Amino acid sequence: FKIAWTAVKSGWEKNADGKWVRKAFAITKADDDRNLVFGWANVSIRKDGEQIVDHHEDMIDPEDLEDAAYVFNLEFRETGVMHKGDAVGHLVESLVVTPEKLQKMGLPADSLPIGWWCGFHIPDDAVFAKVKSGEYAMFSIQGRAIREEVNT
Repeated sequence: FKIAWTAVKSGWEKNADGKWVRKAFAITKADDDRNLVFGWANVSIRKDGEQIVDHHEDMIDPEDLEDAAYVFNLEFRETGVMHKGDAVGHLVESLVVTPEKLQKMGLPADSLPIGWWCGFHIPDDAVFAKVKSGEYAMFSIQGRAIREEVNT
């Protein structure tokens, strides 16, 4: 219980409606006039250097996340709702933050998490309303991967 609660406290928080949402992947900016939403699609390493273990007990290495983001940008660029149905959102912004990019931008190594920041245009007003209400409060990347045991 103690381990589980520690994981919840470090990666989750209650939103305004009392629902638990992931801190790292929450939609952090919305532009109501243009139906745009922005936030972290995934974070591999927090600003403090700790690698994130998600609620499925998975970790995504920064290099793998970077590769996945580039494939998404090249081949898909759209998002559905809850991993189902037709596309309801279109990619408008994507940045994979790496230590090398932070250095090249002249930013301190701990200024941002190592992860994938994205933004989507959601033209469907009904879906965008659910984002604004907090019903759809975070991004969730979907894909297939090969599970590898990690010795810690």
